Amino acid sequence: MTRDFRLLATGQALSWLGNGFQTVALAVAVVTHGGGADDLGLVMAASVLTMLAGTLFGGVWADRLQPRHVMVVSDLVRLLATAGIAVMFAGGGYRLPLLCALTVVSSGAGSFFAPAMSALKPLLVPSDQLQQANATLTMLQTACGIAGPALGGLTVAAFGAPAGFAADAVSFGLSGVFAAMLSVRAERGPRAPMVRELATGWQAIRSRDWLIGGLFGATVYHIANGMILVLVQVTAVERLGGAHAIGWISAAEGLGGLLGSALALRFHPRHPLRAGWLTLLLMPFWALSYVWPGALTAVLAGAVIGYGGLMFFAVAWETAIQDRIPQAMLGRVASWDYLTSFLAMPLGNALAGPLSARFGVDGVLTACAFVLFASAASQLLIPGARNLTRTTTTRDAVLTPA
Repeated sequence: MTRDFRLLATGQALSWLGNGFQTVALAVAVVTHGGGADDLGLVMAASVLTMLAGTLFGGVWADRLQPRHVMVVSDLVRLLATAGIAVMFAGGGYRLPLLCALTVVSSGAGSFFAPAMSALKPLLVPSDQLQQANATLTMLQTACGIAGPALGGLTVAAFGAPAGFAADAVSFGLSGVFAAMLSVRAERGPRAPMVRELATGWQAIRSRDWLIGGLFGATVYHIANGMILVLVQVTAVERLGGAHAIGWISAAEGLGGLLGSALALRFHPRHPLRAGWLTLLLMPFWALSYVWPGALTAVLAGAVIGYGGLMFFAVAWETAIQDRIPQAMLGRVASWDYLTSFLAMPLGNALAGPLSARFGVDGVLTACAFVLFASAASQLLIPGARNLTRTTTTRDAVLTPA
């Protein structure tokens, strides 16, 4: 792998670890300062809504400017906002409006960072190493998703919630430093009005059957998965042993993600989307394992298998987009891709309670598993998804001194 890729991977690993610290610190800080589920839910909603509002604009600016510059500014803003949260809680002055405001600032900056990184990644490695690079980053993110909360829990338990926020702020600073050290530059053309550039990105999606079909399929998938992610937590608490079971299941999901990423490192299919959608068909079995046989061992096995398939698909999907979308509009296409997840997942979360009350937890889990299967299998009916192959086109980029 290239020097630039190693820099990006190092910076992102530190940032992903820091996110785990903040996840723990936020819940502990709000509860210990007199807040409750309502306060925590409001903060989380503010974060999601800000991502919804900002991600498409983030995609446009990722295609207008140098992606690394967008990333550096985003990390700087997130460092300052997160440090502000740490200072607020360290001073003992918990104020919900201020916490929401700082969260909005941080999430808004994050909505610009993600499309910029998507636009940057294909420039860092030769085209024949894209899948390997994506798999490596996915593996790192999965591992950090396991280690971050564990280390964050130890830190918060020993030094308090402000230390967790401070660690996250430092991680943003380090991520920004590594991003600033990148030497790659993308070729950028003349700008057009914002609305026209957004429309151009959407047209790039509409003109590819595998991409428009995949986005609509993913939207349906994420609605069903949003319900599942709520209901499996309830099932784990009520039937499988509570917190102990949730911990084991989370570990199994992480292990599956690592195995799926490792497979993507080694296995480079000629038809990446065909292989990706087929492996995604494993996820419904994870959801069904909570219904039948309903034993913890079966759920753990389903988690390993299902999340392995999910992570392999994620690498295949991202590689296909990077491979087939012109670099000049990659940020906008990636932002539309992110938007489907941000819209669909909270909707599924919100529907889980009312639907399970009406039809029962097992009934909703079974129906959602069927939706997962149908949304993935239907993509194999799309010629572009079945037949898409890798290209050897090189990306337009130039290397200049950092």
